[in-house]
Amino acid sequence: MKGFGKKLRECREAKGLSQQVLAKMLKTSHSVVGRYEREEMVPSVEVVKKMADFLDTTVGYLLGETEDINMFKDPGMLKRFNDINGLPDDDRKHIIYTIDAMLNNAKLKTLTATR
Repeated sequence: MKGFGKKLRECREAKGLSQQVLAKMLKTSHSVVGRYEREEMVPSVEVVKKMADFLDTTVGYLLGETEDINMFKDPGMLKRFNDINGLPDDDRKHIIYTIDAMLNNAKLKTLTATR
């Protein structure tokens, strides 16, 4: 599993940004960005939010909550998850159960179609 610093560097390079340019966007110095990438310093939550925004990724990806760089970048999907999360426990459990069943069905169809 990649650490914060490696993910930060990969995202920065994927956007074609130098440490100096990212530092300017974050209103800090390139040496601070370098220290983040080497994991010698830990940025504040606010700085990580700005990084995620500038680098077109998510805080969850940078912090290692997911390995999917695009997880929850679709605002429609994120809204759906937030809506589900705001429901009473019983309703949320029923919806998740239904979604799980539909996902398993779709995976099974894909699996049988490739055989």
